[in-house]
Amino acid sequence: MKVSTRGRYGLVLMMELAKSYGQGPVSLKAIAERHNLSEHYLEQLVSPLRNSGLVKSIRGAYGGYVLARKPEEITAGDIIRVLEGPINPVEVEEENEPGSRQLWMRVRDSITEVLDSTTLQDLISVSGDDETEAYMFYI
Repeated sequence: MKVSTRGRYGLVLMMELAKSYGQGPVSLKAIAERHNLSEHYLEQLVSPLRNSGLVKSIRGAYGGYVLARKPEEITAGDIIRVLEGPINPVEVEEENEPGSRQLWMRVRDSITEVLDSTTLQDLISVSGDDETEAYMFYI
């Protein structure tokens, strides 16, 4: 399964909101500048996250976005499903051979288990000297 920039940048966005949880809203501009990302692209990502109930928007001069739930209650799987769709490395229904179908179902289940057992709190708790490296995701 290859996670696109939607999923990767969405995780970065959500991790930034998790790091500021309880401290007030965070602007997309601040996140974009910190990670050298397009603010316009982050706006496209935050909309489905808001519609799914993972983030809330705060209006006003000091507005921005906040998590709708605690960081330990939101999983990487929640975010990836909203931004990428169902977690499937291949279309299992298209596989005719029972052995290969079983393999792809096990791969899907393993990926799902890792994503669903990793919370935003887990991701922001990763300590490292190079913060950029801590944000690299390999699935």
